[in-house]
Amino acid sequence: MKLNPGQNDAVHYVSGPCLVLAGAGSGKTRVIINKIAYLVEKCGYKARNIAAVTFTNKAAREMKERVSQSMGRKDARGLWISTFHTLGLEIVKREYKALGLKPGFSLFDDQDTFALLKELTQDELDEDKDLLKALASAISNWKGGLVIPQQAMKVAKDEQSMLFAKLYQRYAQQMKAYNALDFDDLILIPTLLLRSNEEVRTRWQTRIQYLLVDEYQDTNTSQYELVKLLVGERARFTVVGDDDQSIYSWRGAKPQNLVLLGKDFPKLKLIKLEQNYRSSQRILRAANILIANNPHVYDKSLFSELAYGDPLKVLFAANEEQEAERVVAEIIKHKFLDKTKFGDYAILYRGNHQSRLLERTLMTNRIPYKLSGGTSFFARAEIKDIMAYLKLVVNPDDDNALLRVINLPKRGIGPATLERVGTFANEKQMSIFAAIFEADLNHYVAPAAMKSLEAFGRFIVETGDMASRGDPVEAIKGLIRKINYEDYLYETSTSAKAAEMRMKNISELYRWVTEMLQGDELDEPMTLPEVVTRLTLRDMMERNNEEEGGDQVQLMTLHASKGLEFPYVFMVGVEERILPHQSSIDEDNVEEERRLAYVGITRAQKVLWFMLCRERRQFGETMRCEPSRFLMELPQDDLIWETRKVVQSEQQRVQKGKANIANLRDMLKK
Repeated sequence: MKLNPGQNDAVHYVSGPCLVLAGAGSGKTRVIINKIAYLVEKCGYKARNIAAVTFTNKAAREMKERVSQSMGRKDARGLWISTFHTLGLEIVKREYKALGLKPGFSLFDDQDTFALLKELTQDELDEDKDLLKALASAISNWKGGLVIPQQAMKVAKDEQSMLFAKLYQRYAQQMKAYNALDFDDLILIPTLLLRSNEEVRTRWQTRIQYLLVDEYQDTNTSQYELVKLLVGERARFTVVGDDDQSIYSWRGAKPQNLVLLGKDFPKLKLIKLEQNYRSSQRILRAANILIANNPHVYDKSLFSELAYGDPLKVLFAANEEQEAERVVAEIIKHKFLDKTKFGDYAILYRGNHQSRLLERTLMTNRIPYKLSGGTSFFARAEIKDIMAYLKLVVNPDDDNALLRVINLPKRGIGPATLERVGTFANEKQMSIFAAIFEADLNHYVAPAAMKSLEAFGRFIVETGDMASRGDPVEAIKGLIRKINYEDYLYETSTSAKAAEMRMKNISELYRWVTEMLQGDELDEPMTLPEVVTRLTLRDMMERNNEEEGGDQVQLMTLHASKGLEFPYVFMVGVEERILPHQSSIDEDNVEEERRLAYVGITRAQKVLWFMLCRERRQFGETMRCEPSRFLMELPQDDLIWETRKVVQSEQQRVQKGKANIANLRDMLKK
């Protein structure tokens, strides 16, 4: 495919600093790949002296593959393509002596950091999970803004930030003693080193003679500073970004870094990529008109040479249950009429919690789906726990299920006891559950643990009896209550809100199992063993589909959808308080939410549906919903509001009927 004039300029301008303002779907990755090839093949650069940096491992991997295909593996050898953090780690590894680190330093992940902070702040924070999360976030933000502990103590104004700055210092000292670094250190430490050490700076500027940065609008202060230090006075670099797709300010991203470039590099050349190869003209017109409500330093307007396309549809539902049902019904209908694949559809939402009902409705209708960026319903720990209990109730010989839950919540059956019972069961060639009831097990196990094992065994047998002979719904309800699972969630979750969300998932599973046990107009009632088998199979299919890619409807948050495209897109919950989100309205940050809506709209290639509810349950209350202000900002002549009926002509009705009959005939032939 030939480069368009904007892409061509971006590829061939190599004599100074270059900012490529690349609109959604405008082929920015092609520009980066072609530019790398041009630098090596025509400008005399060696591949080992070129670095391309992006934000995710997935993006870096894809870029590497495409460069290898374009240039050939031999010519691409030595080229550095990675995330910012991997580049930072490489600098730290090579310069550990200059940094005063011992070789073989450790890397701390989020959990390691959290555990250390918990240990170090016992007296001040008393293991308060919300405060610990706030502290971890404050430290991360300080590091992202290049603020070291001494500076944090100087700038702290209120009591909490003074305490947090003191704890930041304590944490930094402990990390030094451990010879350890956390995720944010991988940018902070190399940046401070390059800033203060001329010899190291010169070494890295010689090593990286041309730098390319993708998704530049997502850089924070320290990443921007690292770029400046690496490119130095020669300023041979190209950054590619789109201020209209900057949706990560909560991670410290600063879209104003695009503007700062022009000030820091007065000779900066600006090239705009405005031709979109993804979406219909109508979708782009709507996106342009929406985003024009945000202030801009650099103006751009996307255009497409594709057809004008279908109107954007606004559909209503009474509540969130009906919202999920309507989306699924619309997919089934559209797929039947247009002979499409499930993999052509994406459902986008503002928050992960919105996926729960959508998953359930897709499953009920036997529609394959893939949940990206969130945790699938069956992969959630609380669902796995209750499913393990149910598996054990219908088949007590399931050792895997038993090992997961026998001491969850804790009931005094520790690893040493389990090891003894397991050894005893192996010798007797029976399941662990059967071994619990063997008279001579008490020679191997302490009396208190024996008592707990017998109580657990009795509880499972009684629940199983009630499920098969009495009322299975009551049996499951009793099981969840008797194990005190709700208390366990409140004790082990990071916050009360998290525990509440996890309990909601359990309620969802309970409601689902209940519906399957009782049956409905479509399905006969099932027994508990049948329900457990069906759900286990569903879980396995979901995992296989994930591995295979498969023909599945895609579910993801608007944030996770960035960079992707789909022929048919549903945006659900397009209401005030959801999109824009209530916290953004409170913080007067609606501009970022508008950018998020813009990202959602520009994922769609052919057809776009907006879905909203008339009322929605929130925190136990039913709230009236209002359409999002963003819907009102779209060009109304490109929208069809379901509540405003469009009159069809007789000819249109006859044509639609004929098309439906033709599709039906095709399906019957198959």
